[in-house]
Parts: sequence; structure tokens; C-alpha cells
Amino acid sequence: MNRSDNEVAVITGGSAGLGLAVATSLIDKGWSVVTDARNADRLRAALPDSPRVTTLSGNVGDLDHQDAIAAAVARHGRLDLLVHNASELGPMLPLAEVPESLFSSVLETNLLAPLTLTQRLLPYLIASRGTLVGISSDAAVEHYPTWGTYAASKAALDHMVLTLGEENGIRAYAVDPGDMRTAMHQAAFPGEDISDRPLPESVVPHLLALLSGEQPSGRYRATELASVGDVLSLSKGATR
Repeated sequence: MNRSDNEVAVITGGSAGLGLAVATSLIDKGWSVVTDARNADRLRAALPDSPRVTTLSGNVGDLDHQDAIAAAVARHGRLDLLVHNASELGPMLPLAEVPESLFSSVLETNLLAPLTLTQRLLPYLIASRGTLVGISSDAAVEHYPTWGTYAASKAALDHMVLTLGEENGIRAYAVDPGDMRTAMHQAAFPGEDISDRPLPESVVPHLLALLSGEQPSGRYRATELASVGDVLSLSKGATR
């Protein structure tokens, strides 16, 4: 097993939205990226495989799929960044009306899958003094009617990510990107015009500023973070 000279990131849900925007930006900055999505065709169209890009189709909660992600990381011999971006919106219903099966399904994708994947990749993160990121939501700290299922999963994800960071001596961030013009956001507001929401690409400079800076582990809102210019190079020396 050889240790890559490039920094390596795993980003779940990389075929569209914020996951794709972050993956593309890191690749442009010289990182190697391992990413996944359920739709194989859409993923490979968005990010064709190359020496620095590994795309894996599958369900992030599937243990065999997690084995494939771990194997890709092992081939690089390092992991500097793990971003839990893949997410399920779930039923937009009052909590009193949410079937247990649907609530469990959202928790499996938004909480249990990030936990088990982190457990598999944690030795690489610790060895590289890497960073763990959970993509959160303002719903994790606010109380919006019909958002309770998604919100509960994100609140739990925040707590889990930050606890893993504290327990293992690595930087950990729960990041609320704010409203974005994505398919998930459109699904939450069916029939509404969401063209006034910012594109996911607008969030990336704020996220990169967090990763390249010296902010302590914690929960952050992207819009409250400084931005980073295109000239920023996320080198090993700059991120630690």
C-alpha cells in the first residue's frame, strides 16, 4: 500500500448539489477524491473517473459499499477529509404522523451510515490528522413544522460528528450551508420557485475557509464564515 502525495477526501453524495461542488473544487486544487452516489450514470457523468477521482455507485448505508469506499482509501494510503454530505429528506409530515419505518429510514441514511463509515475510516483520519465534517441544517437547531424527521437526524449527526472529533483528537465540524438551490430543497418546497436560493457553489469558498483555517471544532453556519479566494491552496501545511 502506497501513501498518496496528494491529500485525499471522501465526500458522500457527490453526484450533484453541494457534494459535487465541494468535490470539484478540491479536485481543481490537486486533491484526490473518493465519492459516491446511488445513481451510477449521473455520478460518472458529473465526475468521470481519473487517477485522482474514484466514483462508487451504491447506498452509503450498505456495508459492502462502505467496504468499497474503505478499499479506495486504502489504495491511497491516507485520508485527510471525510465529508458526510449524502442525505435523505424523508417525509414532510408532523412528527405525530410519521410512520416509524420512514423515521428509521432517514436515521439510517443521515446518522447510522455516517457513523459506520466513520468507524471504518477513522484510523486513516487519525493518522493524517484529518478533518471530519457533517453537513447539517438550520433545522437541526430550529423547530419547523413538518421538518421534524429530517431535523432530528441532523441534530443527532451534529452531536455524533463533534463527539467523534473530541474522542479521537481530530478536527470536526458540523456545517450548516444554509438554503441552496438543490433538488432536495426543491423537494421540500414542491411547486415553489426556489431560483432565489444561492447555488451550492457559493457555499464552497466558505467551507474551504473553515477547512484551511484554525477554527476549533464546532458547529458553524457557512454564511457566517469568511470566504476564501481562488488562490488558496489547501496544502498540508495550510490546513493544520
